[in-house]
Amino acid sequence: MSIVIPPMSWPAVIIGAIIGIYWLKVMQLVARTKRTVGRAANFVPPEPIGRMIRVIWIPVVVLWIFVPLAGPFIAGLPWFFAPLDFPGSAAVGWLAVLVAVVAFAITWVCWIKMGTSWRMGIDPNEKTTLVFNGPYAYVRHPIYGLSQVLMLSALAAYPSPFMLIIAILHLLFMQWEVRREEKYLVQLHGPAYANYMQQVGRFVPRLRWK
Repeated sequence: MSIVIPPMSWPAVIIGAIIGIYWLKVMQLVARTKRTVGRAANFVPPEPIGRMIRVIWIPVVVLWIFVPLAGPFIAGLPWFFAPLDFPGSAAVGWLAVLVAVVAFAITWVCWIKMGTSWRMGIDPNEKTTLVFNGPYAYVRHPIYGLSQVLMLSALAAYPSPFMLIIAILHLLFMQWEVRREEKYLVQLHGPAYANYMQQVGRFVPRLRWK
């Protein structure tokens, strides 16, 4: 028995697969960090706020993968879960696929540049090496920024009210986590990171006029 994917649903399925691969890579990085430094990259952060965030954010990530990947195969979804159909939705979906592929590729470069300094949470008892080269020479948080781009791509390919709620939650968590991390890094690294913040934009490169 073959599975037939409706033509309009291909962008959502492809992006769902990209997000799934993205998080499989994250888990691989977590395992690698555990082997090399003895800590699981703060997958479960030692700080209470970080653990509280994970309780809500992990289900959001699971739904981020599941909804665009499996939603097209579920018939008769209520309007709240079903994607909206509008003129040009197919073109928007395929554009979202292109954006997602580029965002994922740049994220991969960021993971390579971070090396053993890569973490996904805050550990007040750990001091990692700052990375200022590659994508980090242009923006302070390229992985967080690209994660938000990937979420918006998923929303564009599967524009349902439920997916919108998932996207809003993820974006809010990213914004909150970035600001918490910056405060922590200033306390940890002092002027080195404070000066970096003044020179480099958070998610978008800063224009420098001569």
